[in-house]
Amino acid sequence: MVQGAINQNTKLTKDWLQNYVDDWVKFYWKHTKEGELASYIPHLMQADKSHLGISIMGINGVTIESGDVDIPFTIQSISKVFTFIVACMERGVSYVLDRVDVEPTGAAFNSIMHLEMKQIKKPFNPFVNAGAITVTSLLNGKTSDEKLEPIFELLENILGYCPSLNMDVFKSESETSIRNRAIGYYLVETGNLESELDLTLETYFKQCSIEISLKDLAHIGTILANDGKDPKTELEIIPKQVARLAKSLMLTCGMYDASGKFAAYVGIPAKSGVSGGIVAVAPPRARHEDLPFLEGCGIGVYGPALDKQGNSIAGIRLLRHIAKQWDLSIF
Repeated sequence: MVQGAINQNTKLTKDWLQNYVDDWVKFYWKHTKEGELASYIPHLMQADKSHLGISIMGINGVTIESGDVDIPFTIQSISKVFTFIVACMERGVSYVLDRVDVEPTGAAFNSIMHLEMKQIKKPFNPFVNAGAITVTSLLNGKTSDEKLEPIFELLENILGYCPSLNMDVFKSESETSIRNRAIGYYLVETGNLESELDLTLETYFKQCSIEISLKDLAHIGTILANDGKDPKTELEIIPKQVARLAKSLMLTCGMYDASGKFAAYVGIPAKSGVSGGIVAVAPPRARHEDLPFLEGCGIGVYGPALDKQGNSIAGIRLLRHIAKQWDLSIF
């Protein structure tokens, strides 16, 4: 049974926090049975839908992990955050925002219909597929490896190692992603792409196939929570303006067409991917209560069983519970 509200008289020891998180993961594990794997990327169907894990890394250095935390997975749409950040660092924020908007859509992340019906001049935001493909086209480089190089450099600066590509997932995605190719052709017709379509899509499929761990996601979250600075070294890895813009977009557009409900009921910036990963950010908050991670934290969740919107079904419930119990909401 899930433990109740936090007792303010209890010292916030790591063991105490660990017991809470262990109980919560066990409780919400049952919801993995309600979701489905991402069938439109055949290789992702090999995942075990019963997996559920979480990693929480505080800016203060405290790390809590529970559940299935040692399973590597591809970041999929979480990569859109990094691509957007890199494009802003390479080309400038104003240049990028002239080519992609910052508005939520209310439509599915891979929708084509809303593009033509609304006759938009630029994609709604960088986290729907049309916007993400557009942003990928803005990256410097004549090959996909050249375009991806600054993304890997960014991740290496954060994580201390360079992640690898899962080439099986890349091949599976590139061979079956008819919808994304259709979106790409539409963007060519409307003049939104700045690099050739095949190059843009190859880069996009590869960025989605970068493989990381839960602790990596939590670590990335701490950098964003700290406005782009490494909490240990205080070195600026991401410019503050870019980090804050990325967090704003994560809050309003990061959870597909469930972003509004997530913002209302969870209240922290987050970005999901159809592999089941979620990166969430709890910035420092001015609270007087005896609560954990008041200095801020990054959270990584993995649960490959998805809801109809493409988000981890158990992961969202787990995040919602933690945000409520620990008062993580930015509001």
